[in-house]
Order: sequence, then structure tokens, then C-alpha cells
Amino acid sequence: MNPILEELTWRGLLAQTTDEAALSTALDDAPVTFYCGFDPTGPSLHVGHLMQVITMRRLQEAGHKPIALVGGATGLIGDPKPGGERSWLDADVAADNVRRIQSQLEHFLSFGKGDTDAILVNNLDWTASMDVVTFLRDVGKHFSVNRMLDRDAVKTRLESNGISYTEFSYVLLQSMDYLELRRRHGCTLQIGGSDQWGNITAGCELVRRVDAETVHALTTHLLTKSDGTKFGKTESGTVWLDPELTSPYAFYQFWFNTDDRDVINFLKIFSTRSQEDIAALEQQSQTEPAARAAQKALAEDVTTLVHGLSAVEQAIAASAALFGRAELVDIEHITIFGALTEAGLVHSSDVEGETVVDYLLATGLVASKSAARRAIDEGGVYLNNQRIADEAYVPAGADWLHGEFLVLRKGKRTIAGVQKGA
Repeated sequence: MNPILEELTWRGLLAQTTDEAALSTALDDAPVTFYCGFDPTGPSLHVGHLMQVITMRRLQEAGHKPIALVGGATGLIGDPKPGGERSWLDADVAADNVRRIQSQLEHFLSFGKGDTDAILVNNLDWTASMDVVTFLRDVGKHFSVNRMLDRDAVKTRLESNGISYTEFSYVLLQSMDYLELRRRHGCTLQIGGSDQWGNITAGCELVRRVDAETVHALTTHLLTKSDGTKFGKTESGTVWLDPELTSPYAFYQFWFNTDDRDVINFLKIFSTRSQEDIAALEQQSQTEPAARAAQKALAEDVTTLVHGLSAVEQAIAASAALFGRAELVDIEHITIFGALTEAGLVHSSDVEGETVVDYLLATGLVASKSAARRAIDEGGVYLNNQRIADEAYVPAGADWLHGEFLVLRKGKRTIAGVQKGA
């Protein structure tokens, strides 16, 4: 087996290939041009996309050429989802999402003019000018409706609330992408999640029928969490790669809070650590679980990849500062905001009163004003890590971090924040 396929296998990524032996030979013989598609259904990539992005990065580092396709056309349609018809994106919103996602992809792959440098494409470039008759004659005639009806996504929809012709035809558009990329760039491999197997193999078949060429497919396993919750979701919603949508602090905490049952699997998938390093972390996690060494390594690796080393340092410093082990004034605005948003943040304009007692009640750190006064009397209330002894204390201008935030703590571990204004 080709070395990169071996690596994907031990990392638990390799789910399916059309012909593993033939693909292995192709990867051995010469640089393979491959692509992965990302539909611009949101304003940013999220952690659910990271598996494919990192797999592209691994393949490029192994000497192969990536094509990152952002679906300016397919994003206007939407791959059929089990629950029902998608809400269609406005064309201008989709175009803006395309630009944002293209910018993000440039962060992860090496771009230039070399044989294995990545390129960015948008499938709207070859669909916008195609009229419907040409599409039906040149693409649609190669698809059997019987086989399209047999796809799991279509079956599910037909058995529930039906499916529109628009979403039913999504597979034709994605398949045409493969045909175009083979013709334009010599692309012979498409990768994606295992839920895309039907779409990807339909593209392989279209290339075979139209151009009499054999191309390959490779899918990775869908990621699940041991506790049954959906990967990439938190109480506050989707974990985005855009720091304006998910702060680097919240991003770091997402990975640091990984369940013990999942952390080694996630290290294999998302980090570049060797098999030996991960085995050592697994052993340490078994002998010293309280140290959370594997979670710390995972959070540092992935946050560094996405946001850079300085963001990791700020996240670690913020964690220490929030609980009194470092100086809050040294923490950047974006990090304080992200940390307090995760902990629980209220706006001063929504608080009835200006005393510490009022703020404690508004943030939910106490159930009543009498409970707040009792906590202060017992010495368990802190404002910006300074113990508060006066229940009538009104935070002064100097108390507002960055002129905007208060950090309230009850006891050793329970924190919340207040943001001035708005």
C-alpha cells in the first residue's frame, strides 16, 4: 500500500476507495491531482470541514496536487439532506461565502506555481454559462433515474416529505465538476466524507462514460462522538474556523474539553503527531488522567494550525487569568470577549442597578440578592480576581477591562462576565 494510504488507514480515516490497489499504484507512480469540494452554505468553514482540509494537506505534503473547489453553483442548490428541502441562499450571500471560504482554504494549503501547489476553483465558472438544454443533453443523458432513486439520501426524502427536482439533480452538478476538473487540470482523484460516496462515484462514472477515462474516489469516515452528541456543535452552536464567529479561546476550549474516549482518535485525525507520540500520550492519559495531557496536546495542535501559536498562548493565559493565576490586564480584547461569552456574558444595559450584587444576580452566579450578599460576607466573590468585601461596591472606570468588561467569580471555579453598553 502507498505510504499516504497507510497513514490515512492507521489514523482511522480511510473509509472507501473505488479501487485501492489501482489508487495505490497511481499514488506511487506520479503526483496525483485530486480535489475536494466545499459548498458555501455558511460564511465560514467549521470544524466539520477540518477532516477534509487536513486530509488535503496530508496528501499535498506526500507530493500530490490539491484542487480546492468552492461550490458557487452547487451551493445555490444544496445536497439533499434527510430532514427536508434546504433554504436556498441568496446569490449575493453565496458569492460572499465563496470569497470567505476561499480565503480560509489558502491558509491551510501551499499555493504557488509548482507541480504540487494547490489551486482554487469555483464551479460557477463552468455552470453559469451553460444553458439547460446543453446540460440535459451533455450530462443528464448519462444518468439513470433508477440509480438516482436508489441513493440513500433520495430514498430517505421520498419516504418522508418528498424531494424537489432541484435537489434531486444535485448529483449531476457535482459529477460535472469531476469531469471538468479532469479536462482542465488532469484531476484523477476526488476525496470527501463517506456520506458523499454516491455523489463522488457518480462523478467517476460520468468521466468513464464521457471521456473513457478511469478516475478514483476516496472517502473518510464520518466523525462521531462517543457520548452520542454531534461533533462540531456546542451549547453556543457551530464551532467555526473564522475567529469572528468562534473566538480562538472558545475554539481552544472546544478541543480541550474533548471526552477521554475520543481524544486519541481526534489526535490521530487532526494532529500531525507521529504514531509514537500519540501512543505515549495515550499511555499518559491512562496513568495520569487528571493531567489531560492528550486534550492539551490536541487543543494546542489544532488551534495553532487554525489560528496560530499566539492564539494558543492567549487562550492558555486567559484560562489562568480568569481563575486568578495570571493577570487579566495582559489578555487581549478578543480573548476576553471569547472567554466571557463561553462562560456567560450579560450587558450592563440589561442589569437593574450598578452594584456588584446587581451584577452577580444578572449573570446568574447567584439566585438572589440575599445569596449574593451572603457570598460576599463569606469572602467568596471576586471582581477581576480581587476579593470584594463591600456589597454596595459599584465598579469604577478602572475596573472595566479594555474599558468594556468585568470578570466576576464566585468561589474558585464559577465565572461570568459583564460587558458595558449595548
